[in-house]
Amino acid sequence: MQQRTSIARLVGLATLLGSGFLWIKMGLDGLSPVQIVLGRLALGSLVLLALVRSRGLSLPRDAGTWAHLFVAALFANALPYLLYGVGEQSVDSSVAGVLNATTPLWAVTLGLAAGTERHLTRRRGLGLVLGFVGAVVVLGPWHGGASGTVGGSLACLGAASSFGFGFVYMGRHLVTRGIPPLVLSASQLAAATGITAVATPVIGRQPVSLSPHVVVALLVLGVFGTGIAYALNYRLIHDEGPTVTSTVTYLIPVFAVLLGFVVLGEPLSPRLAVGTAVVLAGVALVQRSRPVRLRVRG
Repeated sequence: MQQRTSIARLVGLATLLGSGFLWIKMGLDGLSPVQIVLGRLALGSLVLLALVRSRGLSLPRDAGTWAHLFVAALFANALPYLLYGVGEQSVDSSVAGVLNATTPLWAVTLGLAAGTERHLTRRRGLGLVLGFVGAVVVLGPWHGGASGTVGGSLACLGAASSFGFGFVYMGRHLVTRGIPPLVLSASQLAAATGITAVATPVIGRQPVSLSPHVVVALLVLGVFGTGIAYALNYRLIHDEGPTVTSTVTYLIPVFAVLLGFVVLGEPLSPRLAVGTAVVLAGVALVQRSRPVRLRVRG
């Protein structure tokens, strides 16, 4: 029973995270990318802050921690969420979901540059090369796609690299502070909400069209795909450990591709299938034998 419950939670988390790219695509029918980010962050923050309060926990109070939280919030939440919205204006949600899977590759690459990753074995080096080759296959620049499509794909890769930088930064400056993961997640989302709220009047003043499916997409993305996904990730890590939870990395692009095909009618091209398989093979080689704690993304 315990194993079935864990599997159900893992599949549930992968569904929530993988469907995020679908909800972003639907939200773009009436909202700008920055407006979607503000909505999802505000809703996700409310969910996590309510959980923090219900458990009698409190947010950090020292300025140093909050300074690091704002940097992490920029690179691991506000900026990548915005870039995915920008990217999905011209590329399919399934492509965005697959390119999101390169995040561990960026984390290792940037970790090596920052000195937090000290060992590059042949296996991990091969994984990096293989994973990035898979990303190039997904982009398919030799097919002569429109510049907007290439630009959108690059925006999604930029989002994945931003996640990677954010995770390296969090590992160096936040994880070691002994802050409960739920408090850390709630605080970081609150900081990201503040950053986006300041940016919205400047870059997010486009007209808003709140049709029913746009409202539903934003609510699901914020409450379930952000807030509850973070909480479920925290619960899985607590109950099963980071090794089991890290399996979700391989499931997110699968759900993103399937939902894009079933709900939005996005094509399942051989190039996308091959590229996805190559990216995931690269990620599998790069992963440590004992993976570090997974942070929620997408």
